[in-house]
This record gives sequence, C-alpha cells and structure tokens, in this order.
Amino acid sequence: MRAPITVPDAFARKKFDSAGERGRTWITALPALIDELLDRWSCTPDGAVMYGEVGIVVPVRHRELPPAVIKVSFPHPCTLREPDAYAAWQGIGAVQLFARADEHFAMLLERAHGTLATVTDPAAALAIQGGLTRALAVEAPAGLPRLSDQMADWARDMIADARALGDPLPRRVLDAALATIRELGHDQPNTLVHGDLHDANVLAADRAPWLAIDPKCLVGDPAHDALNVIRSPRFDTVLRLPDSRADLSRLLDIYCDAADIDPLRARRWMQVGAVGEALWGRVHADPDWLVRATDQLAEAMM
Repeated sequence: MRAPITVPDAFARKKFDSAGERGRTWITALPALIDELLDRWSCTPDGAVMYGEVGIVVPVRHRELPPAVIKVSFPHPCTLREPDAYAAWQGIGAVQLFARADEHFAMLLERAHGTLATVTDPAAALAIQGGLTRALAVEAPAGLPRLSDQMADWARDMIADARALGDPLPRRVLDAALATIRELGHDQPNTLVHGDLHDANVLAADRAPWLAIDPKCLVGDPAHDALNVIRSPRFDTVLRLPDSRADLSRLLDIYCDAADIDPLRARRWMQVGAVGEALWGRVHADPDWLVRATDQLAEAMM
C-alpha cells in the first residue's frame, strides 16, 4: 500500500497564514487528493515533494510518459486557466501538459529542473528569456483575462496609491505611466502573454534547453514580460546605480531583439509596471533597496 505524501511544513504554514481556515482545510485534504490523482493518472511518486507560492509539486513516473510532476494549486481564479495556456503552447517554449483535473486545480506536467539563475552570463540569460517570449507569443485561447480590460483599474489604483502614500514618485514619472496606459492600453493584440517570466519560472529540461512554467495567462502585448525579465536579482548592481539608464537600455535591447518585440513599447510598458511595483512595494513593505531600485527603473525607462 502506498504511503500518503507529506505536505512540507513550510508550505503548510504559509497557506495557514495567508488563507486561514480555508488554507488549513485544503492542506489537510491534499494527501488524499494527491493519492486520488496518482491513481487516476497511473503514476507513482518519484522524489521529494516541492512547493512554490501557490501549490505543491510531486515528481512522478508514468510507464508511457517522460518524467513528470503532479502540480496542485490552491484554488484561486488566477490559477484556474493555467492549463489552457499549456494547451495552447503544445510544449513549444513551455513544459508539456499531459493531463488536467480542473476541478482540483491540478495538472500532470512534464518535469523540468534547474532554473535560469544558473546561467551567469547576463546576455545569454536575456537571449534565452527573449527566445521564450517569442515562442510563447501565440494566439490566445478564448476566455482568458485581457490586459486591455484592466487598464482603467491600473490607472485608478496608481493615482489612489500615489495619493495615499503622499506622492512618493515625481509627478512626471506617474504621468508618463498614465500616458502609456491611455495611449497603448487598448491597442493590444490577442496574444497569450506568460506574465511572470523571471529566472525561477524558466527551467532546464531534457526535451529542450529551457522551458517556461507557471504562466499568469494574460492576453495582450508580449512586451509586458520585459519588467520581470529586467527587474531581476541578476541585475541588482545595475538597478542600484545612481544613473542606470544606459545600462538598462542595453539590457532591454538584448531581450527585445531575441523576443522580436518593439523596444519602445517594451520600455513604456516596463515603466508602467515599475511605477505600479514601486507603489505596491511601499504598501506591502518590500525591502527598501528594492523600492529604491524600482523607483529608479520607473524613471530610467521614461
């Protein structure tokens, strides 16, 4: 008889803290749910249970598939459509989807290993992320959230947060972000956007050198991914420079060239994202260095 999986204590505590009794109920039910999914998909456990921000990942073996994982996410609208993105990509630029159980927010996915953080050459890492952005820019499935529909909320929240925080950013920086939202917000293609293409969401794989995981499943301009590519710990030194404009522009050009996206649009959307993150970081107590670095990024991309 198979022993039930053990939910890592650190992950359990995280869900208890963030989701209260609902999180506790979900964590308690997880071992039985994983057992059910193992039977449904004819898999056997094949390694230690891992976890991220929203769910757990169980390495498994299946006699007719490559090494795989069962991923189960905490029920939330943001993760409900994740399988649709994998289905649209069909394993090109992202891990393959082998099976899905939407009622449980669960998937059977191709296994990958080792994050992009192991690539020490910044230009090489940017080229990899740019190549994935290009590969993932496919026609979006129907029903996914459209970035263009969120623009009014973005603008409203920026104005309200800036006012509540005592206008911590120069007015011209906020105005530049609002201008981009106004001018480009509704002019966005029906393209699937990963939405969170940072180092930890790019993994090495056996089938391909690098594949993406954990999409946020948005529809709009692929240039939105530039912020999480550049606002990265690997560029910490650059982000802390008193005048980082030239260096950041050079890094952005490398990424945009590989991604085949317009550097000007990427620059403008990155500036919008940096303004939003700078304000959000203050509200949610991000480290001071990160807030300052994001402030600089918001100004440098104008």
